[in-house]
Amino acid sequence: MGVTNSNKQIDVDRIDCDGMLKVTLALSASPDISSSPTDIVLVLDRSGSMAGSPLANMKAGAKTFIDIIDEATDSSQDGNIGSGSRMGIVSFSDTATADTQLITSVDTLKNAVDSLTADGSTNHADAFAKATQLFDPLSTNAKVIVLFTDGKTTAGPPPAPVAAAARASGVIIYCIGLIGSDGIDVSVLNDWATDPDASHVAVTPDDADLEELFKDLAANISKTGATNIVIDEVVNSDFAITSMIPPTKGTAMMIDSNTIQ
Repeated sequence: MGVTNSNKQIDVDRIDCDGMLKVTLALSASPDISSSPTDIVLVLDRSGSMAGSPLANMKAGAKTFIDIIDEATDSSQDGNIGSGSRMGIVSFSDTATADTQLITSVDTLKNAVDSLTADGSTNHADAFAKATQLFDPLSTNAKVIVLFTDGKTTAGPPPAPVAAAARASGVIIYCIGLIGSDGIDVSVLNDWATDPDASHVAVTPDDADLEELFKDLAANISKTGATNIVIDEVVNSDFAITSMIPPTKGTAMMIDSNTIQ
């Protein structure tokens, strides 16, 4: 949400002198949450390794996240998630629990976060499954999972296929990782999360940073996407642009044989 992604793809690995290649340019941006209702499920790790300051700082971060989304949806921290958006809480250790359904009450969401206690192992697969079950497949709202964890999977089946199925159904997945006592494999978080990893995965070794990570992610999810973008694509003088296919959205023109705008 609100993240602008761009990429450039070339259809060949090498080109001979006087040869030709095709370059595809792509850019995407999303509207802000106030004009694009979004269902968000916070999925929070309450395994035994979270006991103490990690759990306390995770709770502070989750509640800050809820406040930012509250204000972003209707320009006011009025205790109600507005503009058609909703939020739910899922927590997990040996198994996952839906602590709330998708609701709009900020107090109920925060109370669910405050009630969490740390115990047990870490079942990421059940966490993704339980979170996905909260979404209404008939709803037109965007669907987002924000998963926080402090360690590796120690219970349940492999979580990667469950996360992949959620993404395939249209769910956007963000991951926040704390390098806890069990360690954490960042490549696994990257595998679970929606691409690109740089904007969908955040990791810290210090639980004191958690509130800031939750805060930054909430701002990223709720901010306005870019509009009225102008790109000047200039190719090296050793090459020449011979033709251009019009974009599916917006406009494009050849400025000269080396520049497209």
